[in-house]
Amino acid sequence: MTAALDLSEWFSQGPYSRAHDERTAALSHALLELTRHHIEASEPYRRIIEAVGFDVSTASSYLEIPFLPVRLFKELELASVPPDDIVKTMTSSGTTGQAVSKIFLDKTTAANQTKVLTKIVGDLIGTQRLPMIVVDSPSVVKDRASFSARGAGILGFSIFARDRIFALDDEMRLDLNGVRSFLEKHAGQPILLFGFTFIVWQHLHNELRRHGERLDLSDGVLIHGGGWKRLQSEAVSSEDFRAALREVSGLRRVHDYYGMVEQTGSIYIECEDGHLHPSIYSDVIIRRPHDFSVASFGEPGIIEVVSVLPASYPGHALLTEDEGVVLGEDDCPCGRLGSYFRVLGRMRNAELRGCSDTYGAEALTGGLRP
Repeated sequence: MTAALDLSEWFSQGPYSRAHDERTAALSHALLELTRHHIEASEPYRRIIEAVGFDVSTASSYLEIPFLPVRLFKELELASVPPDDIVKTMTSSGTTGQAVSKIFLDKTTAANQTKVLTKIVGDLIGTQRLPMIVVDSPSVVKDRASFSARGAGILGFSIFARDRIFALDDEMRLDLNGVRSFLEKHAGQPILLFGFTFIVWQHLHNELRRHGERLDLSDGVLIHGGGWKRLQSEAVSSEDFRAALREVSGLRRVHDYYGMVEQTGSIYIECEDGHLHPSIYSDVIIRRPHDFSVASFGEPGIIEVVSVLPASYPGHALLTEDEGVVLGEDDCPCGRLGSYFRVLGRMRNAELRGCSDTYGAEALTGGLRP
């Protein structure tokens, strides 16, 4: 078994092109192979698998693979490649005093993450690179060897930029003149905006409202993710968020996404009908909290995420701390095949850990930490 699956055939297909039978068969084969690889390459993972009594040779579906709780990566450093092969270490978000996950990437895993992100986002915005406004500070991406979740998100989405500006300075203040100059430079062209939800709300929307200013982003598309907990505490719904941004900027295309540093690249992006979609490289499973069996469509439970990308660390089947519901499969009005789902929120007593949730919590105590 090589350190990563050969995904070349997968890259030749659209990210939402496989219906249930083909999708299930392909994911099961790939994820069971990844499980074998991690059992062989990671002694801590092998001990976990042995402890739960799982025999990969008798399994036929990825639904049977034992999941790891995502919080385990805060407690253990798990890798399935030699230390010399690790080219990048990513860390999850965490408020002061919290442990953070460490995710170790080799060259192949990092490259595959980029390829998959390109396929997923390209399906939404097209294949041409666009002028890009990052609603964040450039200081977040200064360390290229070790990324926070925010930094990883910014650098990942920056591959879609042919020109880029940060909307905020190092003190998290809106550079309104700089943004206006950038928009004038690219007048009449589609603009890509990226940022984390609470940061977009607090430092773009709120600042424009506070100063009575307006930007013309009517040709823009905003992709944002994470951090709904802080907005919910301010009674801001997804619908409120969209409407308020349209009022101050004319933005009409706003797409949320669900993802985590523990499975970078395998994001679940919101379609035009407001549904989150797994690509052919990943899936979402809803587990019943009392016995972890698979919930039915429409039945809320704990979100498990699976991905074919994590080859350098055993993060291919993870139980999150989020609640969600699968709404259906192969019949979303947007036309994308595969299941589609909704995130209902954090589980009770789960840590505050979303990228912009964490930023909001730190900002309240005077710290601006990624």
